[in-house]
Amino acid sequence: MNVFEKPIVMIDFETTGLSPDMGDRVTEVAALRIVGGQVVDRYVSLINCNARIPSFITGLTGITQAMVDGAPPVAQVLPRLLEFIGGDALSAHNASFDEKFLQAESGRLGLTPAHRGLVCSLKLSRRVFPGLASYKLGLLSGQLGIRFNSAAHRAESDAEVAAQVLIHIGRHLGQAYGIAGVDPELLVSVNRLSAAKVPQFLQKQALARRQ
Repeated sequence: MNVFEKPIVMIDFETTGLSPDMGDRVTEVAALRIVGGQVVDRYVSLINCNARIPSFITGLTGITQAMVDGAPPVAQVLPRLLEFIGGDALSAHNASFDEKFLQAESGRLGLTPAHRGLVCSLKLSRRVFPGLASYKLGLLSGQLGIRFNSAAHRAESDAEVAAQVLIHIGRHLGQAYGIAGVDPELLVSVNRLSAAKVPQFLQKQALARRQ
């Protein structure tokens, strides 16, 4: 069954901390375009924001000061990233985190992201698969039978696994509800519902599409 006929770009940032409002900056990005149930294109780069990398971040991600000091500057990476995303829908695991860094770094350069719609794979997982032990990416992926092919807490690895989670959700909606060609707008709508309301909503969507 084909899913995601409209492109969705799964993004993951590694950062120096939790909040751009507190001065935290991006250190690495991965953006993966999903079309038809598979990743068809990607943009991946370390980023030099002239920021100090805290030791605990190096311990968590393996990203060192030397790595970012030798990376392309943010003024070069961000325009390329925004061009890559274009007007497609954007997704991330805990999407509000990644989008606020995208908006902050774009704003510093006087740029405006043009993505249409934001899909959170974390919220989607809670609504489509209620009752799981954990929705953290590493634990969630294991429960869904999805494996990390490389180290966690690096942008491309995390984005790859999050993309597979999103594809898994799309296929599940197709198999469980008969919704073919799941589109970003449907996922955004599911994001906004409580888990209890999701099955009835999806049943109505499936019925409407058959009529």
